[in-house]
Amino acid sequence: CSKIKKILVLIFHTLFHRATQHSLSFKLHYILLNNFYRIMLLHSLYSIMYVNSQGTILSFLQEDTDHNYYTSKTYNPSDPMSKDLWVDIDQMDKNKVKIHGILSNTHRQAARVNLSFDFPFYGHFLREITVATGGFIYTGDVVHRMLTATQYIAPLMANFDPSVSRNSTVIYFDNGTALVVQWDHVHLQDNYNLGSFTFQATLHNTGRIVFAYKEIPIEVSQISSVNHPVKVGLSDAFVVVHKIQQIPNVRRRTIYEYHRVELTKTKITNSTAVEMMPLPTCLQFTSCSACISSQINFNCSWCHRLNRCSSGFDRHRQDWVDNSCPDEVSNQAKKHADQTLFKCDMLPADSAVDRKPGTHPLHTGLILGILLVMLVMVGGVLVTVYIYHHPTSAASLFLIERRPSRWPAMKFRRGSGHPAYAEVEPVGQEKEGFIESEQC
Repeated sequence: CSKIKKILVLIFHTLFHRATQHSLSFKLHYILLNNFYRIMLLHSLYSIMYVNSQGTILSFLQEDTDHNYYTSKTYNPSDPMSKDLWVDIDQMDKNKVKIHGILSNTHRQAARVNLSFDFPFYGHFLREITVATGGFIYTGDVVHRMLTATQYIAPLMANFDPSVSRNSTVIYFDNGTALVVQWDHVHLQDNYNLGSFTFQATLHNTGRIVFAYKEIPIEVSQISSVNHPVKVGLSDAFVVVHKIQQIPNVRRRTIYEYHRVELTKTKITNSTAVEMMPLPTCLQFTSCSACISSQINFNCSWCHRLNRCSSGFDRHRQDWVDNSCPDEVSNQAKKHADQTLFKCDMLPADSAVDRKPGTHPLHTGLILGILLVMLVMVGGVLVTVYIYHHPTSAASLFLIERRPSRWPAMKFRRGSGHPAYAEVEPVGQEKEGFIESEQC
């Protein structure tokens, strides 16, 4: 760069010297000077653009992007990390590597895969995922036709059809701490001649997600999205159930996407990788004090009815609304405008969180109950001892007249699928009977 600048300066001085020798006007001097600075400015901008697009050649620059829930880093082909993040399944334990026969021979199909570990996704722990032939993983609980809309982990979502080639396979590998799903030599159904794609997604038990790309024959932004969405990134949503007033006993489920991570498609090429690290969420706090004192990117609130910390936007949104948690949080905000003065012991009396054992109503009732039972037991023992030593007393005669042999009989009818009760009558006139309770 310095050599180019020196050459440009030399050219400028030469032109300026010649203009002076030929007595050129001041206007021409101004034009030459202005054009020179334009050239220098364009050269500087070009240098910056070159470093950003090819920075790995000079200093292995990485792109850090904050997505609120995740922080992503993109590694270029010349970065050693891009090779380290690629998992060579051929070197893994053959007994744990599984080639999914159905997914490897079908189009637009998905299959459930159980995880051997808890995988945190947007703060929620998953034990089951759905692998799709279209280059993505579905993370929702309810499988529906629109799997590509929300709740996905997509290293490269596109219209892939593994059935068009014998070499196309969908492979997954679980070593107990990570799950690797690889789409190997898959082709686009609507453009087979573009070549095969090989890429993978790795889900770690820490919540870290890695996209690694080995073979990308064309630029991802050029893949057609007419017949299938083309996405690279993450998405999560919550399901809300609505009652339809016109139709009784019918509910409508609506899926709301509350966050999406969209990665730059132009940076997805051969031998690249993207690493996404999870950021703290409200769901990780399990106590009221930790929740309201948290210093993260979200406004965390504690709902004592659920004993849960949340921002109000996660997969448990329906429970949050059904238990009137938004109203509780709103009332707390009104009563305590200064959040620094809010304390967990200011919650309603029926709260069961963060109270001292001596002031908790549940503990107080338990202590009173134990004391009452002990008093009854002591009273019973004293009465028994008194009756034993005074058999002719009024109390003894009262109990003898009402001894168990004179008590009414109570029997339970068995064999019925519903609870049944025997009719209570004096001894000698027994008659079995039962009443069936109505089903709710």
